[in-house]
Amino acid sequence: MTIEHIIAQGVADALKALYGVEIDPAAVQVQATRKEFEGNLTVVVFPYLKASHKGPEPTAVEIGEWLVANVDAVSAFNAVKGFLNITVNPAFWLERLHAIAADSRFGFKEMTDKSPLVMVEYSSPNTNKPLHLGHIRNNLLGYSLASILAADGMRVVKTNIVNDRGIHICKSMLAWQKWGDGITPEKAGKKGDHLIGDFYVLFDKHYKEEVRQLMEQGITEDEAKAEAPLIKEAREMLRAWEAGDPEVRRLWEMMNSWVYAGFDETYRRLGVDFDKIYYESDTYLEGKDLVLKGLDEGKMYRKEDGSVWADLTGEGLDHKLLLRADGTSVYMTQDIGTAKLRYRDYPDISKMIYVVGNEQNYHFQVLSLLLDRLGFEWGKGLTHFSYGMVELPEGKMKSREGTVVDADDLMDTMIADAAETSAERYADMDATEAAEIARKVGMGALKYFLLKVDPRKNMLFNPKESIDFNGNTGPFLQYTYARIQSVLRRVPDFDMNSCPAAVPGEKESVLIQKVADFPSVIDEAARNYSPAIIANYCYDLAKEYNQFYHDYPILKEENKDTREMRLLLSAVVARTLKAAAGLLGIEMPERM
Repeated sequence: MTIEHIIAQGVADALKALYGVEIDPAAVQVQATRKEFEGNLTVVVFPYLKASHKGPEPTAVEIGEWLVANVDAVSAFNAVKGFLNITVNPAFWLERLHAIAADSRFGFKEMTDKSPLVMVEYSSPNTNKPLHLGHIRNNLLGYSLASILAADGMRVVKTNIVNDRGIHICKSMLAWQKWGDGITPEKAGKKGDHLIGDFYVLFDKHYKEEVRQLMEQGITEDEAKAEAPLIKEAREMLRAWEAGDPEVRRLWEMMNSWVYAGFDETYRRLGVDFDKIYYESDTYLEGKDLVLKGLDEGKMYRKEDGSVWADLTGEGLDHKLLLRADGTSVYMTQDIGTAKLRYRDYPDISKMIYVVGNEQNYHFQVLSLLLDRLGFEWGKGLTHFSYGMVELPEGKMKSREGTVVDADDLMDTMIADAAETSAERYADMDATEAAEIARKVGMGALKYFLLKVDPRKNMLFNPKESIDFNGNTGPFLQYTYARIQSVLRRVPDFDMNSCPAAVPGEKESVLIQKVADFPSVIDEAARNYSPAIIANYCYDLAKEYNQFYHDYPILKEENKDTREMRLLLSAVVARTLKAAAGLLGIEMPERM
């Protein structure tokens, strides 16, 4: 039981004993005491004035006196108007330190077969281009959210839907046919996803030139975009693919295999993975069948050109295209089919979470309504984890124009910057060890920078700010962890299972309380779908420890019990910091 629960239960017991009133302990407001006041925790007593028939301060005093007399964890109190500031008995914090140290999985709830099953979809790349900065934020958010939910005791399935078909894929395929001259990733000396992305950009270059020439002949831009020979060829290739044309399918399989190999390498470097991968080429037909079934049942309608639509005006939206006039599918069709297959594969899913940017808010609003209309009771229960876009100082990224920040290039840059920034620190290290530390620091800087921001907000990416050993950064967390490990290495006989008897002082008590908050922080992050809550906790914990490290001797402390207590506290902080950062996918180097 946390100290907050102990205090809440004590207040509930006090209200019953003093005023004959029974309340749910969960209704008691317990919060950290503001720094300008004495105490560890504060209880707001205004809700209990009707029961006490007294003013705020006398009520706070009566409850405080009862707690001191009856709750061992409470050693003192002070009342400031309607706020009861409680000082926790230092002996309680010592017991809590011992309990935390003895629990190697402190903060993590145990998962059972009866735990809720949550599926988290993230990444969702297209196979016509490599992953970029936006994909990095998506993957890090999805992977971290899945880790946090698992830490909160849920069964989690990490899933990915690969958009491996459609007009955008055909654009790269057509460009390779026309201008590739048989090039392969091996011949080009490039990752496959990068090579295919080059052809996507090349298609757009030639397509724009065709549009320009047609507009010079006097037609409108929209007409030119529809009538350009290249886009017509791409549409024809898509129709051939859907018809199963052997030559088109062979080309598609070859080029996609190049992309998948590239994606796998990027995912490995990023430190993310998946339990189940779905492919649009497998799921779009399921969606198509469901749409046609809905059409037969009068839930959809067909226009004169043969396209199939859903009328959502009754739900306050508009009309949504589901099948084009030529019978080809759209993204919505694919997502309907994918949802059906996922619930077929995992029938006990209790929550389906889509990690997709906020520009798709409307899409998921529509998907939820359509699944419900098609008779899937879980349709309305899907959750869109809507996050803000990552922007650059010079504006938004554009894949067609080749102005994106490539994921692989970005990771290379971050690792190189980390190596350069820490060159003096690594001077006495083996080159292999120095390179590994630079990798961890560079990737830690990237991950923390992207995850510390409220996911719902747009953010400006500035890599230089992230490589800083003193600010609110990943390297600051890693340096704090490495600092503690350096201390512990100097005490080779240190025992994590020791039970030092020295009673913690005020600073140690605050630090123990911060560690003890870890389970509730995980719970809050899981409820709010927010890795930023974990990131902020990591920073606060690291900052609190560094203050303690600066103000209190550890190895030079003369009192043996006090020295052992501070060593144990340091070890517990390091373990908690490593566990919390791990939920963000951040690795901790043993030295820096």
